[in-house]
Amino acid sequence: MKKLIIINGPNLNLLGKREPEIYGSQTFEDYMEDLKQKFPDVQLDYYQSNVEGELINKLHDVGFSYDGIILNAGAYTHTSVGIGDAVAGIETPVIEVHISNTYSREEFRHKSYLAPNAKGIIIGFGIKSYELAVRSLI
Repeated sequence: MKKLIIINGPNLNLLGKREPEIYGSQTFEDYMEDLKQKFPDVQLDYYQSNVEGELINKLHDVGFSYDGIILNAGAYTHTSVGIGDAVAGIETPVIEVHISNTYSREEFRHKSYLAPNAKGIIIGFGIKSYELAVRSLI
């Protein structure tokens, strides 16, 4: 059984409430239940934090024992050298995910500190981006 974890960064705890025209109206907790039903042969874990250091610690904790990490670092994608370094320093493959098309948004969102060390990037397919990432890892 594959062991995967989804790690979400800042403000993604507000999915279902925050800017539903961009991020949809479903909570991530409800979406996780849908994902678990779609992939019963995969152990899917979930972690969310608004704190940069906690995200780095979680990457260190799981980055040598899981089969894959799906990481949506939110705004930290574009600002955190530390999270980028954490992705570079672990062995577990990381898929960078974004719900919105970051290239259709503000210029600062066009740069990713994660991308150079990610196995791949999935952006702009709404919340379904996570399902595409799971499929890519299995």
